[in-house]
Amino acid sequence: MNKRQIGKSDLYASELGFGCMSLSPGLGKENESIVKTALEHGINYFDTADLYQFGWNEELIGKLLKDVRQDIILATKGGNEWTESQDSWNWNPSKKYIKSAFKESLRRLKTDYIDLYQLHGGTIEDPMDETIEAFDELVSEGLVRYYGISSIRPNTISYYAEHSNIQSVMMQYSLLDRRPEELFPYLEKKGISVIARGPVAKGWLSEKAFEKNPEDKFLSYSGLDIQSKLERVKKLIPQDEKLTQTALKFILSHSVISTAVAGASSVEQLLENIHTFRSPEMTEDVRKELEDLFPAEFYESHRVQNR
Repeated sequence: MNKRQIGKSDLYASELGFGCMSLSPGLGKENESIVKTALEHGINYFDTADLYQFGWNEELIGKLLKDVRQDIILATKGGNEWTESQDSWNWNPSKKYIKSAFKESLRRLKTDYIDLYQLHGGTIEDPMDETIEAFDELVSEGLVRYYGISSIRPNTISYYAEHSNIQSVMMQYSLLDRRPEELFPYLEKKGISVIARGPVAKGWLSEKAFEKNPEDKFLSYSGLDIQSKLERVKKLIPQDEKLTQTALKFILSHSVISTAVAGASSVEQLLENIHTFRSPEMTEDVRKELEDLFPAEFYESHRVQNR
């Protein structure tokens, strides 16, 4: 599988990354089979967070990847603090909390360093200089190789891009949510990569879309509208190509994207994603037709200023 550089770092991520949130206690031994299959097919980027399943996800990933730790890019996220009752969480980007939560992530992941540590959110009202200081200290202490943020707020992204050493921004990005494209030229100019999450839009960009309720919605699209557009997509792509594969190819047609992070709750689902990289790349004509079918929107608030 091809690899792409994350920002200006020496991290080169597989074009398909694995979203560990899709793993769960209910899958039992299937969790191990999924991760093993990912490794066997060249996936080297694994993305988790301390928030997932109250830390269980990090513990599982630490256990399953400890023998290949030097061969992978291990990414996790912090900044959300579970309440005592564990029925909700609070946003806490303070330096004190970031550094203490990070140490717990290290313990759960059974490692002494993280390749890419990401702030799991962020607003323009945060004490961002303090947060940046925490991340820079973790780097200087040799505990973090590089850091980034996971955010969809343009003003927040802009501040970190101008005042920190972030190498990446994780954003929800798919054919059904093209809002991040507004930021692509700016981030590319700054040498910052985009890590795309939600590439199949909660299943709306897969064959499962036709099993969903047409009255449901995804952002501004109705289910019925999505289903109608996907019927047209099927006429544009090769007969043996899955809609999921088309969705992934579209994302990776942008050079600013370093990896498309997709989850999988079965080996079969993962192999379908992997098959994307054994078929021809998307042509420019198909890409343009897809862009016409699913036009880009812009973020309604949190504008980027002073580019």
